[in-house]
Amino acid sequence: MKGDRYEAIFSFYFGDYGHIAVQGPYLTYQDTFLAIKGGSGIFEGVTGQVKLHQIVFPFKIFYTFYLKGISELPEELLYKPVGPHPAVEAFPAAKASSSFKPIKNPCLPQTHKLFTSNSNSFSAPKRGFTCKSQAVPSDNSAPEKVQELHVYELNERDRGSPAYLRLSQKSVNSLGDLVPFSNKIYRGDLEKRIGITSGICILIEHKPEMKGDRYEAIFSFYFGDYGHIAVQGPYLTYQDTYLAITGGSGIFEGVSGQVKLHQIVFPFKIFYTFYLKGIGELPEELLCKPVDPHPAVEAVPAAKACEPHATIANFTN
Repeated sequence: MKGDRYEAIFSFYFGDYGHIAVQGPYLTYQDTFLAIKGGSGIFEGVTGQVKLHQIVFPFKIFYTFYLKGISELPEELLYKPVGPHPAVEAFPAAKASSSFKPIKNPCLPQTHKLFTSNSNSFSAPKRGFTCKSQAVPSDNSAPEKVQELHVYELNERDRGSPAYLRLSQKSVNSLGDLVPFSNKIYRGDLEKRIGITSGICILIEHKPEMKGDRYEAIFSFYFGDYGHIAVQGPYLTYQDTYLAITGGSGIFEGVSGQVKLHQIVFPFKIFYTFYLKGIGELPEELLCKPVDPHPAVEAVPAAKACEPHATIANFTN
C-alpha cells in the first residue's frame, strides 16, 4: 500500500467557538472516518463522525464533519467548499491570520464570535474542512440537566510525576515532546481523597511570550468504585481552558459535557469544574461547597493520610 496505518487522537480548535475532539484510523493511502468524541463551547455534547480525505500526504487533508447533538452552526463556519485537489492553497489573507482567542464563556454558545490576530505560529499541514449538521427531531425541548462537580488535582511530589520525554531532542520545549503524568485528586472541599488522574500531554507549541506551553491533553479522572471520566482538549500552562468530556464508566457511563481547567500553580495545583450531562444524580459523597482556589491550597491532613473517613470506597491510587 506504500503507506502506514495510525490510530489518531486529536482536536480541531475553532477559537471562541470551542473545539471538537476526534479519534480513529488515519491511513496515509486512503480516506477514513473518525469518531467525534466530544467538544467544548458550541460543540459541547457533539457526536457523529468526520471523513478524512487524504489529498497530499502529509501536507493537505480535507475533512467533512457529520455533526449531531448540537444547535445550528453559525453561518461563519458554513460555506460551499472548494473541491479538494493537490494544488489547493489558503487565500493569503487567511494564511496571515494564524491564531485565535480562547473561549470566553462556553455556557453561552449563542454569543460566541470568532476572532483572529497575527502572531508567529508553528507550521502545520494545510487542512480544509466542511460541516454538515444532522439534526435529530425531538418532541422534548427541555434543556438537559447539567450537574457540577468540583475536583482539585494536587501534585504532592510523591508519584514521580510528571515525566518529560523530550522526543524533539531540542534544548527547548518543542512540538512532539510528551509528558505522561498521574496525580492525586481530592473533592472540591479538600476533605476527601477521591482518586487520581492518569494520562498524557503532547506538546503542540512553545509560547515564550507567555512563558509557557500549549499541550493537547488526553487523560482520565478515576473515582474508585464510582468509575472514571475521560477528557480531551487544550492544556495551557499559562491560562484556563475547557476540555471535552469524551465518556466514562461506572456511574459516569454515557456522560458528556465539558470541564473547566483552572491553573493555580503549574504544574502542581489545578482546580476543575465539571459540567456533566447524560447521567443520573451524583452521589452526595462527591458533592460539596468547594474551597476557593489559591496558591496555598492543600488537602486536609486526614485526606492526605488516606484515613478511612477521608476517602471514598476503594479510591484509585
